[in-house]
Amino acid sequence: MYQSSRRQFLAGAGAGAGAAALAIAGCGGGGSNSGQPSSGQTGYMKNYGVGTQFKATEPLTFSILMLSNPAYPYNAKWPFFTDLRNMTNVSFNSTAVPYADYNTKRSVLINAGDAPMIIPKTYPGEEDEYVAGGAILPVSDYVHLMPNFQNKVAMWNLQGDLDQLRQADGKYYLLPGLHQGVWTDYTLAVRTDILAKLSIPTPQTWTDVQNMMMTMKRAYPASYPLSDRWNQPTPGGSLLNILAMAYGTAAGWGYQSPNQGAYWDASSRQWVATGAMPQYKAMLQFLNTMYGQGLIDPESFTQADTTAIQKFVTGKSFVISTNAQTLINDLRDGLKIPGATVAKIPVPIGPLGPVIAENGASRLENGLMVSSKALNSPNFTALMQFIDWLWYSDAGELFCKWGVEGVTYDGSVTNGTFRLAPDVTFAGINPSAHENLQVTFGFFNGVFAYGGSTALLDTQFTPEELLFQRVMDARRIMPLPPPAPLSSQAEQQVTLWGTTLMGYVQQQTLQFILNKRPLSQWDAYVGELNAKNQGQLVSTVQSAYDAYAKKFG
Repeated sequence: MYQSSRRQFLAGAGAGAGAAALAIAGCGGGGSNSGQPSSGQTGYMKNYGVGTQFKATEPLTFSILMLSNPAYPYNAKWPFFTDLRNMTNVSFNSTAVPYADYNTKRSVLINAGDAPMIIPKTYPGEEDEYVAGGAILPVSDYVHLMPNFQNKVAMWNLQGDLDQLRQADGKYYLLPGLHQGVWTDYTLAVRTDILAKLSIPTPQTWTDVQNMMMTMKRAYPASYPLSDRWNQPTPGGSLLNILAMAYGTAAGWGYQSPNQGAYWDASSRQWVATGAMPQYKAMLQFLNTMYGQGLIDPESFTQADTTAIQKFVTGKSFVISTNAQTLINDLRDGLKIPGATVAKIPVPIGPLGPVIAENGASRLENGLMVSSKALNSPNFTALMQFIDWLWYSDAGELFCKWGVEGVTYDGSVTNGTFRLAPDVTFAGINPSAHENLQVTFGFFNGVFAYGGSTALLDTQFTPEELLFQRVMDARRIMPLPPPAPLSSQAEQQVTLWGTTLMGYVQQQTLQFILNKRPLSQWDAYVGELNAKNQGQLVSTVQSAYDAYAKKFG
């Protein structure tokens, strides 16, 4: 059954459903749900609630793992930290880690028992490997201390999204970023001056994209219209991801989500092997046809980003994967052709119609884990209140993204008068300003700034991007797959099978697309997947789904 569009869905959420979701959000298989702490009360606020400015009753310091982004390297002197301390009475003891080393360092610290209390920048699924060892907190037991988190889950009907995070014990161990609606960002960028020159309308479907590129090929026969990026470590990561969603399967970045290459078939209510689905074959046939027509660069699924970008900005190609930020920073600012223009197009529509498919329909973003050691801290309740305010309150989300009113921004989000201060720049807004919101001030840092209402999200977009978002808002949202959490032992086995299968599926995917293996060998390929334990993987996931549904409903 299809859900309605984002706007219709949110407008239709009744108060009764919200109250029920709030009650469920407070549960999690353990812990007190009275809202009153029983231990670790030093520094906490007795009357903390939705809309309350959190301020610890005494100065507190919490340890945190900080990802240092190369675009805005960590700076302990950022105004963000000073303003945060003034507002909340909380300081950080930060362990800063470079972007390239973050996941490895996080794993080492957690497994050694040395992790900071707050472990952010963790994407759903990345927490799984730490659950069995007991190093991270089952945070669902403690959300009764987080009124803003519970309120947003209730208002935005996010319980089904949160269920995606539950482990075999019925609990979840990650506090994710919460979005009011589905946010679509990745799509194709197209040279719009070429569209105008060749009288090509903006493509709406994948067939339109194919026809557009055929027209480009006829006009520029020496070119490959599409020469893509985002291939390391996943070949065709973004392109295959968005194309697969249009066909009702998963590929590229989305292949392993949520269960290592097992895909939920809603029509049969069964888990199936992603790489063996008829939809997967149909997707490969489409790409193979375009490759045979000379529309796709043979290096399109293997080349480095810098190579793909250079081809685009010098006019050797006309279509490339993008998102809002790279459209401006990599493509538009890099174009070396006088009069050349580039824009995002709405994600092309495929056989499923104008939908946002299940592996693109989650409203959860990267979030944070809490070290189990925090439970023994005398400041535990204050820690959970602080996390709740900074990451989940309207005021905290506004502060993390935009900073301080009158300094970095002016106006109001709710009445539409918000604007970034004219001397501050961010992601193409006020491009000639001298102060950078991230580099200079430390705001809009990916460690803190994610999630929030649609109105808040919209403030970060240019008028051009807002138009893109409105088109995507109107699409139907497909239901999310049900939970199928694996036991620790099953998780290890499925991960082992899944890693081997993913490598082979990726390899054979390119073989089929690039005509190095004919699609007439599809049945033989499926047999090869079965020989690599594909059937056992799917069966294990199905058994986990059946067991969870029987136990928790």
